[in-house]
Amino acid sequence: MSEELLRYEKLAGELAALIGDGVLTHGDRLPSVRRLAQERRLSVSTVVQALRQLEERGLVEARPQSGYFVCQTLAPRSQPQARPTPDAPMPVDISQRLVHVLQAGARPGVAPLSAALPANELLPIAALHRLYAGVARRHPRLLEAGSHVHMDQPALVRQLVRRSLAWGGPLAAEEFVIVNACTEALSLCLRAVTRPGDTVAVESPAYYLMLQLLEMLGLKALEIPCDPQTGMSVEALELATRNGGVAACLLVANGSNPLGSVMSDEKKRRLVALTATRGIPVIEDDIYGDLFLGNERPWPLKAFDTSGNVMLCASFSKCLSPSLRVGFVAAGRYRAAIALQKTITSGGTNPLTQIVLAEYLESGAVDRHLRNLRRHYQSQVKAMQAAVARYFPPATRIAQPQAGYVLWVELPEGVDTTAMHAAALRERLSYVPGELFSASGMYRNCLRLNCGNPHTPEIDDAIRRLGLIFGGGEAGGG
Repeated sequence: MSEELLRYEKLAGELAALIGDGVLTHGDRLPSVRRLAQERRLSVSTVVQALRQLEERGLVEARPQSGYFVCQTLAPRSQPQARPTPDAPMPVDISQRLVHVLQAGARPGVAPLSAALPANELLPIAALHRLYAGVARRHPRLLEAGSHVHMDQPALVRQLVRRSLAWGGPLAAEEFVIVNACTEALSLCLRAVTRPGDTVAVESPAYYLMLQLLEMLGLKALEIPCDPQTGMSVEALELATRNGGVAACLLVANGSNPLGSVMSDEKKRRLVALTATRGIPVIEDDIYGDLFLGNERPWPLKAFDTSGNVMLCASFSKCLSPSLRVGFVAAGRYRAAIALQKTITSGGTNPLTQIVLAEYLESGAVDRHLRNLRRHYQSQVKAMQAAVARYFPPATRIAQPQAGYVLWVELPEGVDTTAMHAAALRERLSYVPGELFSASGMYRNCLRLNCGNPHTPEIDDAIRRLGLIFGGGEAGGG
């Protein structure tokens, strides 16, 4: 750790302690950057880093032309707890209800709290537009013909191999299949290793799109309980698969959706070893891996795979643009089967976009962009947590995401978020009810909120009004 890093973290810790001890209270103005730098004999940049860290932790806020002020601190909230799950696999039937929720949440004037989409102003849209124009000029024949044989642009595969160094790699170029976003990646993997009627082990709560895919493919879901901080229980998975009958394991180890949990390296290692020993293919969604909220990028399950049993799926939809629709699978020993499924179902992914993405990755701009994006997401998640704590009923439990930008909220028993969704829509508010994250209909007193947008006064007011619907009040968090 550099000396400068030690200095700014020390200053941030000292100021945080003053706030925690009540020496600095809500509304107090901190000394100016220049004054702190002079008094503490630090550089201005070191002081600014310390204040930004406090801002990301929700302890201070910057006011234009005025400086930094102590935020209102709220009593800490308990996190949701892992729940027992059904022992038997369940058929999935959520698609129609989910489509209604997402369509309703996308109506003009409805607060953007449901679909997990980032705000456009946080994405490098202008830079991508310029690259599209340049690539089209330099490669005028890219769109002249498609191929169902040579589907992957070598330039993009090369960049993915280079990026895999940060994933515990490098991964072999021969493993990659370029696909139409992460959704297709997951679908192709499921098609490659399962047949209708098979059982797939999933997290509980699980990302609703994964449940939709199981429903569309005629597969059953076996729900495995998850810790809100550390993800899927390896012990429960071991028990559930002891007698066979599970065709695949489908999960998000880094930034699970909706909990935001990140599995420890030890848990990842044990899960990979367990599934390899029992011959259970693992399909890993790592779309939030680069959007970690901690100090370093967590390795995917794939980093601990020595037998080619893990299929790593991801895309750039959450960090560059949802409209790119480019993803990939690092497919291990299932590469041939997945490539065949890709050939049959959709052929090659748009080559123009593949080259645009390759050039953006090669430019180095992506790492600067991701650092900035993580700061925004961390700040937005913290602000949403504070708003929920302030406005929702006192017994509400709030997740502490380790990655991504969604927030899982558990309301008191007796609150039915599915039944109350219509009332929220009448107030131009939306969210995703918790029962849509479970094949068995669990989590009816839970909901997921999107934190992909800056926490404006309008967003804060939307959370206030949502809290009123659930029985909270303007100071309900206390």
